[in-house]
Amino acid sequence: MKIAYHDIYAHPLPADHRFPMLKYELIPAQLLREGVITPDQLFTPVPADEGTILLTHTLEYWQKLKDQTLSAKEQRRIGFPQSPALTLREIVIAQGSIDIALHALEHGIGFNVAGGTHHAFADHGEGFCLLNDFGVAANYLLQQKRVKQVLVIDLDVHQGNGTAALFADNAHVYTFSMHGAHNYPFHKETSDWDIPLPDGMNTGAYLQLLEEALPQLINRVKPDIVFYLSGVDILETDKFGKLKVTAAGCQQRDELVFHALKKHQIPCAVAMGGGYSTHIRDIVNAHCNTFKAGISIYG
Repeated sequence: MKIAYHDIYAHPLPADHRFPMLKYELIPAQLLREGVITPDQLFTPVPADEGTILLTHTLEYWQKLKDQTLSAKEQRRIGFPQSPALTLREIVIAQGSIDIALHALEHGIGFNVAGGTHHAFADHGEGFCLLNDFGVAANYLLQQKRVKQVLVIDLDVHQGNGTAALFADNAHVYTFSMHGAHNYPFHKETSDWDIPLPDGMNTGAYLQLLEEALPQLINRVKPDIVFYLSGVDILETDKFGKLKVTAAGCQQRDELVFHALKKHQIPCAVAMGGGYSTHIRDIVNAHCNTFKAGISIYG
């Protein structure tokens, strides 16, 4: 089992980028400390090459990221000021999702400590997302004829609007998003299947909906691989999530997904997505539980 990991200290980010990235250092550290993983399971991907990025993103947008020529408006839409280190981080993350998907095809499951940048569109970024790593990885696998059918299961509390738009006319990628109805993005795109959730939904109701949806998804799509976005902003402790799912419920969510996929021998590439609880320990613990569930179930 391999875990893509980008050391944010290797290419230092500006100070105003650092705190949102902190969990990506703490997650592997905790997994190592608890003995869930070993150091040899962590790897740092090389940056994705331009040709791979352009399978998903427009040349004009990619040129702006390379040349650091995003307008002030474009930067505000993303939520970060542009920097070469941030662009580098995004292309490393995108390659990481390719690498873990290839690993999953051979070994069942792979994890990206970061990733899940589902608000990035072909021609612009938004919501702290510059490049759409699942989009890049899915298009790469299809272009290389490694798979014929992809399923994206997006359980971040925010709709995967960028991913939905990228694959709106692509019959080879089925997008599923179960998200807060009244949460960001306030203009939703149309996934192949959207389940909007009311504010305050509790653990039981959430898990029941997911448990009913998973077999329908698998039977409908018959995917060669699943990209699973396991955002932990569904937690009741999340500052922006608006749902009432407990930490135990969040772990049960992951277990439901992994059990359903393993039952049908479907490879799974996992990215962490969002998490904005007040205490960072709640975020890190929930993300680490995703790793534990996947490792335990896939073996």
